[in-house]
Amino acid sequence: MNEQVREYIEKYSNEIIDMYDTLRKLIFDSASFEPQETMWAKIPSYYVGESFVRLIPFKDHINIEAKAVLKYADSLAGYKVTPKGMLQIFVKQEIPVDVLKRIFAETLV
Repeated sequence: MNEQVREYIEKYSNEIIDMYDTLRKLIFDSASFEPQETMWAKIPSYYVGESFVRLIPFKDHINIEAKAVLKYADSLAGYKVTPKGMLQIFVKQEIPVDVLKRIFAETLV
């Protein structure tokens, strides 16, 4: 893990850190090329070329910014998807692994 990302995520609860680690692994497993992990505007970001996924942790949830989120909004019933395509997953929610794999694969091309 990128040192800046590690330092950033360590300030959160163990629940958020575990959730972040799961999402991060999904990103790396789903992308067709190894993503570049970096901080962008103080937000952990994963790039393949110009395409990116951002994981934005909060106290009780993580926001996922990825261009393919809106395409799969119907498959994300029970999760909050903002009109701009930000997906919110709260710590008590199950991570929608299969849908996220498709979102990350289609976003990071």
